[in-house]
Amino acid sequence: MSDSKVLHLVIRRIADWSLWSFFTEVRVIGGEHVPLDGPIIVTATHHNMMIDPAILSSSFPHRRVLHYWSKASLFANPVLSWVLHSSGNIPVDRKSKNRQDLFRGTIEALARGNAVALFPEGTSYTEPRIMQVKDGAAWAALEYTKWAAENGVKGPGVRIIPAAIVYTNKSKYRSSVIVKFGEPVSMDEYKEQFFSDLEGAPRAAAKRLTGAIERELVEATINAPDWDTLYSARMARDLLWEDERSIDLEEFVTISQTLVDLFSTTDATANFSTVRRHLLGYYSLLQSTNLTNSVLSSLPLPPMLSPSHPTPLPSRLLTLSVLIRDTLVALTRLPFFLIPLLLHTPVYVMGRIGARLVEHEEETQAQNKAVFGLLSCMMIYPATFWALWAMLWYTGFGALVAAFTVWAFAYYHNRLINDIYMNLKRVIAAWRVLVGVWAPRRWELSLSALSQYTTPLVPPENPWIDKNRPNSSTPGTSSGTLHSLPVQITDEPPVRIASRRRPSSRRIMRHLLRARGEAVKALAEFLTTLEASGEEKSVIASIHLAKRFGWVEENSPTSLADDGGDSDPVTDARGYRRAREVIAFLRSRGAKIATLDRKIEGDWALSSDEDGTAGESEKDEEDLVWVPSSTSLKQEDD
Repeated sequence: MSDSKVLHLVIRRIADWSLWSFFTEVRVIGGEHVPLDGPIIVTATHHNMMIDPAILSSSFPHRRVLHYWSKASLFANPVLSWVLHSSGNIPVDRKSKNRQDLFRGTIEALARGNAVALFPEGTSYTEPRIMQVKDGAAWAALEYTKWAAENGVKGPGVRIIPAAIVYTNKSKYRSSVIVKFGEPVSMDEYKEQFFSDLEGAPRAAAKRLTGAIERELVEATINAPDWDTLYSARMARDLLWEDERSIDLEEFVTISQTLVDLFSTTDATANFSTVRRHLLGYYSLLQSTNLTNSVLSSLPLPPMLSPSHPTPLPSRLLTLSVLIRDTLVALTRLPFFLIPLLLHTPVYVMGRIGARLVEHEEETQAQNKAVFGLLSCMMIYPATFWALWAMLWYTGFGALVAAFTVWAFAYYHNRLINDIYMNLKRVIAAWRVLVGVWAPRRWELSLSALSQYTTPLVPPENPWIDKNRPNSSTPGTSSGTLHSLPVQITDEPPVRIASRRRPSSRRIMRHLLRARGEAVKALAEFLTTLEASGEEKSVIASIHLAKRFGWVEENSPTSLADDGGDSDPVTDARGYRRAREVIAFLRSRGAKIATLDRKIEGDWALSSDEDGTAGESEKDEEDLVWVPSSTSLKQEDD
């Protein structure tokens, strides 16, 4: 059997093309921790179905071939066996009770100095934190270490490389990915206990090693105690960094976890509950309208189009014609882009259909978008090539011209799509806002009808996840063991997965803009209060961040047995950071804290105009007017 892994190389090349077109950037951090050769086991997070192995294989340092586990029974057929071996899979006999037999394929691959990649969480899922890390990777590494010692294998021993795959928005087209490789975990600390003849010693060693793997993965990912905390942190991040691409991807996880920790501190300020309610309400309305704060904060709406702006009708019509002109320019942008856009329209349509097939499975949407889009490209590109070649009379030169033209269209489209896609979203959002604000107030949703859109939807529970298992990824608690005691784990809200119809812009847009203003003001007041709370004010911090920026308080070890008492005593550790240090940290990373309370400028703000209501319950509701930004005013004066 050849070790060339031809199919793996082909599949990886296809994955390269697919990921290049779907994501804006795949940022690799810690690539220097991956050795150029020698046996390694890569333990990666698994929150995005087939996209995870595609990204891991495509971005893996030194372009090493990764070998994944497959059921041993699939290798019984000679043809399928060749396909699996050539694509980099190794057999795992899960029915075997002998671990040497169970990991025979893994041991053989490691003995050849290969890299084996595993997903120790056991399944792909969408949760606010890492829910479980199973023992398979630890057992495989220790069994190989034992086999190598018994057979006198020379050379470097196997090492475990933690790999955290973090998505800025895992189901969104043109989002970004961070792949962080942690420092190698050596078997030296665990092999003596694993080789011991004492009853339960091997199992205890495997548990300790699993704890080390989990600790590395938790520190490199974003973990929240519940969905409301995660959503509040996301909304705060989007308000503090309005441009989605303004956060350095090297700092994305640390910034996000800092905000999660901050919103895990329920006693941070007296108005904490109000702040979180406003953030969650705005987040839910954005979720319901398929809009983003980044788009809303950059709308190309002149102040003269506001219904409350005292503008003569001719001037208003002239301004409206300018918006129409800008819309047409945004749709065409560059004449040459229109043809590649039309060529790729079926790709977008099929990707949208694929996502709708798994509407309630966030971890599957990107996979379907990428696969459906890839299949569409595999039909569109050859068809376009043959059509162009036919126009050039099937000549050899014509084939070269047709092939280059198809490649140029694909490359040009992918290079420009970020700006075109964002401009298109802004134009569509601008018209939706315009329609919503100019609609009569009586068309607005009543507060009772609005309530269904002010509670964020959360993904359905994964049946393969053990939610009763003790977890070390809760902010503020020890991440050094699988059995860390949480400081404050709040019950997750009831799962709300029922589909809700997207509300009409004319009925909800005023509510959305009002919610944005309230969220901005609440967040500004929250951060101002924290900064003014004094040097002694502290907030919860994840243990690894507390070690970097704050301090850790450890209580006496607690004896906590796991399935027979194999585990070590547990230290209940809690992490903290100074509130002022957290604010300074966020500001140094680009958070617009100083101008947050003035961000309403240039957006829809609250006034006391009372020219109509949406219902009896809203008689005293404040109206919305357009307050021009300083840029708009300057242009108007000119």
